[in-house]
Amino acid sequence: MSDGTEPLFQKIALIGIGLIGSSLARATRQRGLSHEIVACARSKSTRDKVMELGIADAVYETPAEAVQDADLVILCTPVSTYDDLALAMAPALKPGTIISDVGSVKESVIRDVGQHLPDGVHFVPGHPIAGTEHSGPEAGFAELFDGRWCILTPPAGTNADALEKIKAYWAALGSMVEIMTPHHHDKVLAITSHLPHLIAYTIVGTATDLEESQQADVVKFSAGGFRDFTRIAASDPIMWRDVFLNNREAVLEMLQRFSEDLSVLQRAVRWGEGDVLEERFRKTRDIRRGIVDAHQAGTFDAREPDSEDS
Repeated sequence: MSDGTEPLFQKIALIGIGLIGSSLARATRQRGLSHEIVACARSKSTRDKVMELGIADAVYETPAEAVQDADLVILCTPVSTYDDLALAMAPALKPGTIISDVGSVKESVIRDVGQHLPDGVHFVPGHPIAGTEHSGPEAGFAELFDGRWCILTPPAGTNADALEKIKAYWAALGSMVEIMTPHHHDKVLAITSHLPHLIAYTIVGTATDLEESQQADVVKFSAGGFRDFTRIAASDPIMWRDVFLNNREAVLEMLQRFSEDLSVLQRAVRWGEGDVLEERFRKTRDIRRGIVDAHQAGTFDAREPDSEDS
C-alpha cells in the first residue's frame, strides 16, 4: 500500500468473477487490501477476459488451484454451485483461511458449505446488497459497494477475529456492515429483494404474453415503472432461480402475504373504495421517502446519484 501499512490479506481468491467478483477484485486492488488477487473461472473465454482486463494477478480453472495459500476465499457464483465448490476446494485450504460468499440466501449456504470445511478454517457468510442487471467480468466497477449494506451472518461459534477481519474488509470497500442471524436475513431479503424480483419477472412475463400489437406498444410507451420492472427482470436468471429454490419457505410466506394484500386492493378498485387506495398509497410513499433518506434508492450503481423519479 502506498502509505506503508500492511494490507488486510496477503492473498484473496475469488471463486467466480462476474459482476460481483470482478467488482471485488477492482475495489480490493484500488484500496490496497491484498498483496495478491486471484480468480477462478471455468470458461477459458472468461479467464482470458479477466487477464485482458488486468483485474486479477492470476486466474485458474479449478477452485483447488485458486485457493492455494489464500487467506480469504469468497464464493461469487450462483448458490447452487456452493456445495460442489466447497467440496472441491476443501483439501487445498490452509488452516486459518477465511471463507465467505456473496449469496442472497444464507441458511442454505451455511448448510452446503459448512459441512465440507476442515477444522481450523473459518466461515463467515456475507451478502452485499449491491448489484446491477449486468453480468460478466467487464460489468464490474470498484464503486459498486460504496454506501451499500453488506450483511454478515456468522454461524454459532464463528471465530471472533475472523468476523472482525471480514467486517474491516467490507468497511474498507465502502460498505456499511450489519450482523444478522441467517434465518432473519433470509426472511428480510425475501420481502425486500426476492419477492420484488418474482413480481418483476411475472409482470414482464405477462407483457410478453400479450398480442403482438400490444407488445409493440408496451415497448414503445414504457413508462418509468415498467422500465424499472424490466431492469430488475433482466438480472441473471440462474442466480435468481437458485435464490427462489434455496429460500422457498420465506419467499412463499411473503408471497402469501402479498397475495392477501393484493386482494384487498383488487376489491378496493372493483368497488370504488378510494379511501382504501389513498391510505395504502400514502403509507407506501412514506416508505419510499425513508428509503431515499437512507440513500438506498436508485439502481445500486454507485456511479449514479440517488434521486426521486420525475
